[in-house]
Amino acid sequence: MAFNHLPAVMHDALRPLSVTPVTDSMPMARNHRPSGPPESGGNSPSPRTVLDRLATGAGRAARITHTEHLPPRAGRHAVWPDRIRAEVINAIQRAGIDHPWAHQAAAAEHALDGESVVIATGTASGKSLAYLAPVLTTLLDGSEAPNGRGTTALYLAPTKALAADQRRAVKALAAPLGNSVRPAVYDGDTPVEEREWVRQYANYVLTNPDMLHRGILPSHPRWASFLRALRYVVIDECHTYRGVFGSHVAQVLRRLRRVCARYGANPVFLLASATAAEPAQAAGRLTGLPVHEVADDASPRGELVFALWEPPLTDLHGEKGAPVRRTATAETADLLTDLTVQGVRTVAFVRSRRGAELISVIAQERLAEVDRSLARRVAAYRGGYLPEERRALENALHSGELLGLAATTALELGIDVSGLDAVVIAGYPGTRASLWQQAGRAGRSGQGALAILVARDDPLDTFLVHHPEALFQQPVESTVLDPDNPYVLAPHLCAAAAELPLTEADLTLFGPAVPGLLPQLETAGLLRRRDSGWYWTRRERAADLADIRGEGGSPVQIVEAGTGRLLGTVDEAASHTAVHDGAVHLHQGRTYLVKLLDLADSVALVEEANPPYSTTARDTTAISVLETDTEIPWGEGRLCYGSVEVTNQVVSFLRRRLITGEVLGESKLDLPPRTLRTRAVWWTVTEDQLDRARVNPEQLGGALHAAEHASIGMLPLFATCDRWDIGGVSVPLHPDTLLPTVFVYDGHPGGAGFAERAFRTAREWLTATREAIASCECDAGCPSCIQSPKCGNGNDPLHKRGAVRLLTELLSAAPDTGAEADAPTLA
Repeated sequence: MAFNHLPAVMHDALRPLSVTPVTDSMPMARNHRPSGPPESGGNSPSPRTVLDRLATGAGRAARITHTEHLPPRAGRHAVWPDRIRAEVINAIQRAGIDHPWAHQAAAAEHALDGESVVIATGTASGKSLAYLAPVLTTLLDGSEAPNGRGTTALYLAPTKALAADQRRAVKALAAPLGNSVRPAVYDGDTPVEEREWVRQYANYVLTNPDMLHRGILPSHPRWASFLRALRYVVIDECHTYRGVFGSHVAQVLRRLRRVCARYGANPVFLLASATAAEPAQAAGRLTGLPVHEVADDASPRGELVFALWEPPLTDLHGEKGAPVRRTATAETADLLTDLTVQGVRTVAFVRSRRGAELISVIAQERLAEVDRSLARRVAAYRGGYLPEERRALENALHSGELLGLAATTALELGIDVSGLDAVVIAGYPGTRASLWQQAGRAGRSGQGALAILVARDDPLDTFLVHHPEALFQQPVESTVLDPDNPYVLAPHLCAAAAELPLTEADLTLFGPAVPGLLPQLETAGLLRRRDSGWYWTRRERAADLADIRGEGGSPVQIVEAGTGRLLGTVDEAASHTAVHDGAVHLHQGRTYLVKLLDLADSVALVEEANPPYSTTARDTTAISVLETDTEIPWGEGRLCYGSVEVTNQVVSFLRRRLITGEVLGESKLDLPPRTLRTRAVWWTVTEDQLDRARVNPEQLGGALHAAEHASIGMLPLFATCDRWDIGGVSVPLHPDTLLPTVFVYDGHPGGAGFAERAFRTAREWLTATREAIASCECDAGCPSCIQSPKCGNGNDPLHKRGAVRLLTELLSAAPDTGAEADAPTLA
């Protein structure tokens, strides 16, 4: 096993403890913990004791399928580099931190040497302080420079909440430095009247890649004084920049470097992540620069007890009489209630906004039966809240006013929630990186921590809670991105040309695919070449060509019909499933029914109500072939590449009883279909091939579905993508091919180049897919081979052996699909 690829918390647990525990004590401070790892964090009960209490009661102990114990670890101190200003060290000591951990000092040394560095140590290991010490020193130096603004620094976070949290931390730490450090958040929530002050006077600006892409870079002349003095760019939670989103951010960073060079600046990049695989390589792809790696975590850690929890079977029965387990939502609400009663500070992570609201409502109702004052100490936290609501909840969590919080992944990233004792995760979050990020939210003050993964009633979660090695003995996923993807690169070349005309000297910065793309952009009338370079030719904003998160559309506003009060927003892409007519919408403990979804005006009108059920949208997905660009015989079958249209339509919704999940009824919906025109690779098989593969009609659907899942999982090895960037459909008889067909398509309008790469490497790709399924030791399929964390059909049907036989037959006549094209195309 490659231990260096494990999440930091696992890597550290497996490493023998060979250092002497540090014995001096220090007050608690952000990202620092007592040097000797305590068993229970002061007066709080140990995580083992908390888990034992949760396991009491009828049948509770049997729900725990596995308990993993990660032992405590002592810390290793160092000294700050002598170039760190004494005033900064004094400010750090006032915060209760006498000495840095060894990895903090090493990272600071690289930064002061002008070397970009990625700090890849565990959650709560003090990564923030590792980059803040050199940043604050440089800002302090700049404040003393005669004339001019001095030096500046830019901080990028993937979420607004993290940027706001970091501003609080920086402001508190830098308070003794007076006006030398002027931190300010600059994002979509920043009032217009404050933005000019930020541009002119702030020297530590905290923002996100979206605002850098759409706001700062296109308006760089207004930021000239800030960019001219830019010394450091901090990229927090850098593992989140993966797939197409990460590829977009990589090009945004190249545009930033180019504009900075225009003003004479060459900033150093400081990156941080607790769950990065091959961090130096990933950080280098993201920034386009050589990056040093600091991954030896020297911070102390209390013990972590990680329990896998399977809800019990109920008396209800589902399709074909199958027994139904209690929902993960209801089980998590119970656990959150019990932990709150014990006084255990807890965050429950839920995959959906509705689930977060529902868990908080159930917990509040049950706590009110015990003590009405406790009900007020539990809340929900999710995206879509108004900015002032998010800030109030974050402050309440910081102060300890809230004991329990049901949250979506909006709280997963490094927001400081020091003092948490436990984390409950309602359903596997889809990646091991996310699992460890969420588990790492507890124990951030050095006390022992409890993490519980509650399984949903589906094959993937069921497999994981009974096969703990799939979680605890596997590395986190690689951070996959491809800045040279022509579908990503092209709009950023246009944006860069609009910011400053592109010159021959710029081409190396943006990568080797640029020479092949510029003539196509000229032909399309987007760029015009002159003697001095390439110019943007249109009146519209070039930055609007690239939607870096791929969300698209205007957010739908959720409005209370009787009062006109704005409750929040939901992404346009999610509105059909979240706020359709008749949907139950939860908002901060209150329940609303959607009376009308007005798609034309992007408004959902709701009324407060108290229905005894939740709602779940049901949809259908179909795919049609628009044009076949290339077709290659594979024996009797065919391998094809071309344009497709994927149609998804929400057709109805189910009403489910809140606690049991029992279906109370189904209502039809009349919503317009949503279409995606994109590029796909697909393959077909004939009846004779099925006969030779011994795949009968009863097995065919499961065999195709299993092959589809596994091929999507393997494609990142051949195309630089993330499995969330691609989709698939398998059909026993497709109307366009009139044969059993498996499609794999780019999940982005117009395509993203992944399906084309799959077509060009199809023999190697599908051979690896077959080997991955056949070599897996499971009997009927598991997440390591044919189960998918994003399957819309609940991983049903799947037939592992049928998939192996089907792929074996298909590959027996597979030709070589040809050499790579000389240059990428946008066709």
